[in-house]
Amino acid sequence: MKVLVADALSDAGVSLLSERFDVDVRTGLPKDELVAAIGAYDAVVVRSATTIDADVLAAADNLKVVARAGIGLDNVDIEAATARGVLVCNAPQSNIISAAEHAVALLLSLARRVPEADASLRRGEWLRSTLQGVELAGKTVGVLGLGRIGTLVAQRLMAFGVRLVAYDPYVTPERAARLGVELVPTVLGVCEAADIITIHLPKTPETTGIVSKAELQALGPGGLVVNAARGGLVDESALHAALTEGWIRGAALDVFDSEPPGDSPLLGLPNLVATPHLGASTDEAQDKAGTQVAEAVALALDGEFVPSAVNVQVGGGIPEAVKPYMPLTETLGRLLTAIAGGHGTTGDVTVEYRGRIAGEETQALNLSALRGLLTDVVHEPVTFVNAPLIASDRDLVLSTLTSEESVDFVSLVRLTAGEDAVAGTLVGPAHKPRLVQVWDFDIDTEPADHMVFFRYTDKPGVVGIIGGKLGDAGINIASMQVGRRDTGGEALVVMTVDSAIPADVLDDIASAIGASGVRAVSLV
Repeated sequence: MKVLVADALSDAGVSLLSERFDVDVRTGLPKDELVAAIGAYDAVVVRSATTIDADVLAAADNLKVVARAGIGLDNVDIEAATARGVLVCNAPQSNIISAAEHAVALLLSLARRVPEADASLRRGEWLRSTLQGVELAGKTVGVLGLGRIGTLVAQRLMAFGVRLVAYDPYVTPERAARLGVELVPTVLGVCEAADIITIHLPKTPETTGIVSKAELQALGPGGLVVNAARGGLVDESALHAALTEGWIRGAALDVFDSEPPGDSPLLGLPNLVATPHLGASTDEAQDKAGTQVAEAVALALDGEFVPSAVNVQVGGGIPEAVKPYMPLTETLGRLLTAIAGGHGTTGDVTVEYRGRIAGEETQALNLSALRGLLTDVVHEPVTFVNAPLIASDRDLVLSTLTSEESVDFVSLVRLTAGEDAVAGTLVGPAHKPRLVQVWDFDIDTEPADHMVFFRYTDKPGVVGIIGGKLGDAGINIASMQVGRRDTGGEALVVMTVDSAIPADVLDDIASAIGASGVRAVSLV
């Protein structure tokens, strides 16, 4: 079998692949040359430079696996790969230490003005009196995101004698206390309390621009900002104003809205430390990434189960009867996290299997549930490899119940966290997913990219109000289900829509119908 290494890969990774396969190292291929060449290969290994999109995959007649030597998968079209039965995997644990250390390095460089001092000395200057920095000791550091990297950064900063506060809505106060961190409920609250913030959040519609004008102004003129997570988490226009107008003292960035950042005005500022996305750029991280993806490629081409696969439903080693339930269980996990307002991702979660599926080996389904519960709340892609580790870090305990008895369905999967619950099943020969329970309401709807749930007191006219206000906002309704317990009692409207509903529209509808609860879910 043939493997194409399309981006620079460690010697250890190439050597390991070459023991089993015919390996071609062809880095820097333009897209047209990649499209022309890809058809000859069974596997392709990339880092971040090469994009494997739908056009490349359409030409990859023999391709069985795309392996990313690193964590991020922004440059791989996972949906298109899955549609073609191509497995996609990464190296989920390869660079977390390097990324954490780089964030600390940026902070120290910023605090002590190391890049400025280096540049001035090389110009023949000796500016000891003007290049004055600040100590970390005694400062309050705000950590935005206590995932694996954020936690490593917090642990390392404790050695400098700082006070730690953090924002992470998916971490329990008990876990934060064990880390020596005080949780703060909002990002603005962290910025008001902190002298320094370091950002380690995933990039989602909710976190894009999460640090903007108000947060930067709250830090104050001595404030320092470090972002080594994802570009776009900090509003770059607001950051430019903060650095030029003295809202904060300085900033350090390893990531940008657009990469490379080109002629970004930020790069001309003396109080900005910048590096070209070097978080994973260490010998150790690259060796680990190379060997981990080489091992994953070998498993995939042998038809074995690949633990680091992100679209594992097309992988081998899983019973055929279980495979269709994996995407369903993952979707239920994401829905539970959404309707629980994030509370489903800490504490105890029960996965219940009823009917025929209860007679199968359900370990892969348990891992699928963990992926769903964690996917929308952590920085790194969640795989079978790191899901149990991330769950443990967040005090998420998964327990299972099985019963081969099922009253209404051939097979049923239910996830429960406290008073929040979702359940689903598969119907027909095409195994179409159906959502059959939300909270304790019975419904019957197909999960969709955009969904919204309204809880309210049953009364005439509510459906019309909802439909009218969505129409006024230009939101098209794809489907609607109403569930209730009793006439005049609590009721639930479940809707699928063609696009995300703006928060102000949701608030307006909730006010108009007297909703006791609203949850919007985006599965894209």
